[in-house]
Amino acid sequence: MTALPESAKAGPATLFAELPAARVSSLAQWWALTSRIVHTMAVKGELVAAVVTPLVFTVGFYLPLRFVMNFQGIDYAQYVMPIIVLQTMAFTMMSNAQLAAFEALTGLSTRLQAMPIGAVVPLGARLSAGLVRSITSLTAAVLFGHLIGFRFSAGWVQAALFCVFALAVGTVLAIGADALGNITKNPESLSQALTLPTLIFGMLSCGFVPEHNFPEWIRPFVRNQPISQFSFALRDMAADGVAWDVLWVPLAWSIGLAVAFIPLAIWASVRRS
Repeated sequence: MTALPESAKAGPATLFAELPAARVSSLAQWWALTSRIVHTMAVKGELVAAVVTPLVFTVGFYLPLRFVMNFQGIDYAQYVMPIIVLQTMAFTMMSNAQLAAFEALTGLSTRLQAMPIGAVVPLGARLSAGLVRSITSLTAAVLFGHLIGFRFSAGWVQAALFCVFALAVGTVLAIGADALGNITKNPESLSQALTLPTLIFGMLSCGFVPEHNFPEWIRPFVRNQPISQFSFALRDMAADGVAWDVLWVPLAWSIGLAVAFIPLAIWASVRRS
């Protein structure tokens, strides 16, 4: 009988002793998970929807009111573009919520927690994939806006600030939506629940019509709610450049929402259900 080699008689620790130690890279994990989500978005046509959505908003919001607003002396293409951009960011928010809820519902989140993966890597991957969708939608929205007459009149610096601020708002909203998705684990109900406040805050804002077109009793809410403040800043960035006395309020809203949403999203992502 042939004797077994010494390596075969050795235990598992000795057998694999000469192999290099496995190096866990959170960056590589983030890239792999982000690529998986983006690939799924591309295959399922979600990136195509990210292009079509701002087209629908541009046609649906601009055409019905442009003659009325032009009669009031308002260049409606310049006026309505910020709310179109913000609405596209809101749809990215809802997509992130559905993705987080789906991963929690199917048990993928629990499986990732049981693997040697960084605690916040899945959250970072979902937000990064959402940022890809936001950039796609923002690019499409600006191109469609250009077709109806929207222009960046304040120069490239303000145009870049416009894009960065819009993406920052979209990311903050996506962080909060991701937390809700992980907590509820119900993609369908969550989408319906987020649609209503999105419509309410959008319609009761200065994004579509000026403040003086609203009844006097609701004007304080319309003027000071975050969507109106975001639209004020974006509108000035596209026109003559935003001043600090206009920018600080929407910036405070953004920071405040981020401070509230980030800990909640991290807790919802790492908790074990």
